Amino acid sequence: MKEGKFLGYRRPDGKVGVRNHILILPTITCATRAAKQITELVQGTVSFIHQHGCAQVGIDYDQTFRTYVGMGLNPNVYGVVVLGLGCETHQARSVSDEIAKSGKPVVTVSIQDHGGTLQAIAEGAKVAAQMVQDASAIIREECDISELIIGTECGGSDACSGLSANPAVGYLSDKIIDHGGTAILAETTELIGAEHLLANRAVDDQVAKRVYEVIEAMENRSIQMGVDIRTGNPSPGNLKGGLSSLEEKSLGAANKAGSRPLQQLINYAEAPTKKGLIWMDTPGHDIEQLTGMVAGGAQIVLFTTGRGTPTGSPIAPTIKISTNSSIYKKMSENIDLNAGSIIEGEETVDQVGERIFSEIVNVSYGKLTKAEILKQHDFGIWRIGPTF
Repeated sequence: MKEGKFLGYRRPDGKVGVRNHILILPTITCATRAAKQITELVQGTVSFIHQHGCAQVGIDYDQTFRTYVGMGLNPNVYGVVVLGLGCETHQARSVSDEIAKSGKPVVTVSIQDHGGTLQAIAEGAKVAAQMVQDASAIIREECDISELIIGTECGGSDACSGLSANPAVGYLSDKIIDHGGTAILAETTELIGAEHLLANRAVDDQVAKRVYEVIEAMENRSIQMGVDIRTGNPSPGNLKGGLSSLEEKSLGAANKAGSRPLQQLINYAEAPTKKGLIWMDTPGHDIEQLTGMVAGGAQIVLFTTGRGTPTGSPIAPTIKISTNSSIYKKMSENIDLNAGSIIEGEETVDQVGERIFSEIVNVSYGKLTKAEILKQHDFGIWRIGPTF
């Protein structure tokens, strides 16, 4: 494979995926079990369990809707079976119509319209089986790195995070961007105290202003609840790992952003409209931020950890990178790469960054990540409003 190239599946809208999934997308919590049963019947399908989709209003409704649609639009998805109940706030047909605009195969199945759970499962399985067969005929092609969107995430930090894995991901972020691609930085709560560094790299005054606005909004949400965000972050695991304050964690987490200009700051689960370094406004919760980046179009996620975690996505390969060698040895069944060699003086940040780049290419070839092998299909949406 040539430098700056990877293998991918070309979609009707021109985007490229590194996986070829059929997504069984439940739009309501009471359809998630039926969706799961379809995946058990039909090989090549994926789904997820969640508690969303009904009694939501306003911007909370909009964000959940945007996340559902974004999951279906992710380039790693060939086709979608949208499974609804029938009476929920987030109507399956509305989600299907938005996804169908991409040209992907999309079918809506309603538990109520089909006469109950068993009939809906049968119909969903029948449709999904045909989609799987059609998807299997798609041949991967050589694609340019400029078509990649990489999500970056830091979960369970320790004293090594800001010195090893996070800077190595920052190196990789710069390399992807220099090839014309996109890297998403997230975790607004874990950038508090480092916002000035990112604002100084903003491509213009408007983006710089937006940096301070999202930080202030995140802090104000906690104040309105009568709590201090610093009481929940660093978490007990972060503290045990050697971090002393939220600002210390933030300065280490910001290293994932590399050194290129900040081009855009987008809302949760929104797709970037520019190339380069993009900040997505997400919480620090691992599953919620992972879901947001994938719904925003990230085909691959780089997840650094100093404490260890099994976290993964149902549709985007999640490459786990340990910050120290001890946790890599302890949780090797969950972690793909070790950046602890930087701490031990065996490798440089750049060398580990190059290993991460090679792993991205290997994953595009079809190499499975540890989270994929263990079917760690995590999903959660950042809730921002009351339920009625």
